[in-house]
Amino acid sequence: MHISDGVLPTNVAVASYIVTFGLAAWSTKKVKPEELSKIAVVTSSFFVASLFHVPLGPTSVHLLMGGLVGALLGPAAFISITLGIFLQSILFQFGGLTAVGANSLMMGVPALICAGLFQLIRGRTLLSNTIAGAVVGVLGTTISAIFLALLLTTAGEDFVGVAKLALTAHVPVIIIEGFVSAFVISFLFRVRPELLGGFRS
Repeated sequence: MHISDGVLPTNVAVASYIVTFGLAAWSTKKVKPEELSKIAVVTSSFFVASLFHVPLGPTSVHLLMGGLVGALLGPAAFISITLGIFLQSILFQFGGLTAVGANSLMMGVPALICAGLFQLIRGRTLLSNTIAGAVVGVLGTTISAIFLALLLTTAGEDFVGVAKLALTAHVPVIIIEGFVSAFVISFLFRVRPELLGGFRS
């Protein structure tokens, strides 16, 4: 789901960077010192999970984990995802440096939405937390896929077909993300429930 260098118009790439810097600064202010180890582990997991790409025509698909990152990190999810995307860009050439802003928004904003939604609907039982995990897993990837399609359409008519393909290709990923997020949230609720609500304030 990474957008490569040279795909987006310059004005879109620059605007994305500006918004990303603002959200990253806000997200960084929300980080609490005692949560740094949790943020590091979640960021590493996001980094590794989204490294495995499955090629599909002119695009590719991979796990995003945005909804799960949001559920675990709350407001700190945006800086976590931005850091992961930046490292993927410079270390493995996934995406491009000019598209880091757009890629961060594409995956980071849905994570923030899911962070708030998870706390709103999770309830106090194992079942309600599992369902909430599934919901944010599905929603995070769905919103990111829509973001991707919209950003690609700004690149011109040639990318409209790619945008439609990318959106369709992520349907199975959306389903898988729902199951993965539900499993992780249910497991953490049973063994370390404090990890699911430590950022509320």
